[in-house]
Amino acid sequence: MEVISSEQVARLLAWPALIERIASAFVDGVEAPPRHHHAMHRKDGEATMLLMPAWQTDGYVGVKMVNVYPQNAAVGLPAISGVYLLSNGETGQPLACIDGSELTRRRTAAASALAARELAHPDAATLVVLGTGKLAPMLIEAHASVRPIRKVQVWGRNPEKAAALATQYQNRFETSVVTDLADSVSQADIVSCATLSTEALVKGDWLKPGAHLDLVGAFRPTMRECDSVAITRGKVFVDTYAGARGEAGDLLQAMDESDFTLDDVRADLADLLRGKTPGRERGDEITVFKSVGASLEDLAAAIEVWQQHSGA
Repeated sequence: MEVISSEQVARLLAWPALIERIASAFVDGVEAPPRHHHAMHRKDGEATMLLMPAWQTDGYVGVKMVNVYPQNAAVGLPAISGVYLLSNGETGQPLACIDGSELTRRRTAAASALAARELAHPDAATLVVLGTGKLAPMLIEAHASVRPIRKVQVWGRNPEKAAALATQYQNRFETSVVTDLADSVSQADIVSCATLSTEALVKGDWLKPGAHLDLVGAFRPTMRECDSVAITRGKVFVDTYAGARGEAGDLLQAMDESDFTLDDVRADLADLLRGKTPGRERGDEITVFKSVGASLEDLAAAIEVWQQHSGA
């Protein structure tokens, strides 16, 4: 069995190939049971183990294990860590143990870029990113791989981190730090949010006609990154219906505050990519993509890593 590091994952997952691999997985379908949550009672506090299995009916088998240790902050370690175990679907024999953190952040950004490829205006050139964590640079790179992004603006609660991220990409784009969020959002073609906010950051009234709103960070019912107006103004798409029903805080809170219901979701990525539901139909439509992550995406990314690594 091969052990594949985060550096190798980063090198092996080229954006176009990863995005197409995930698209194919949504179209073809995989078996993906609900993820398993296991509370672990430790001497130093509560921890959580998450298990996310998925398998092709005629192909690879995989599972991601994620450990969540909030108490790690006290010892200077990340709260979340994980690995992905990929196995041969015919024999069940393990093939590779892959760094889970790098795999996750790249597949998450790739799913957002896949949605933007189908929903954002073809000429989208201005991207505003909310958040300065490890996912933020991935969202910049992934969106720029599917749309002609020329201008990138970064918003963060810590201006120094926002400036550092903007500087990181100044040789590829016209970059700047957001000082007036309402003004920046009102001019953006794509607004991509990857925060842990529990309060609406993006107001629907700010979105210009033709904008695409990418909501990545709110993965619990108590979290949100936009207000209800953004949801009701836009055509809403999700990565999976199951994830939207259980974890999409932006949508669940909009249901409580407006006449929006989950029946108003136009499609998940599978139906969108299969052509069952149209995506953007007019240049002035506002589109919204809400993701909470899916084990299907992890499996697709792991297969791409393995095939690039092994030359399969």
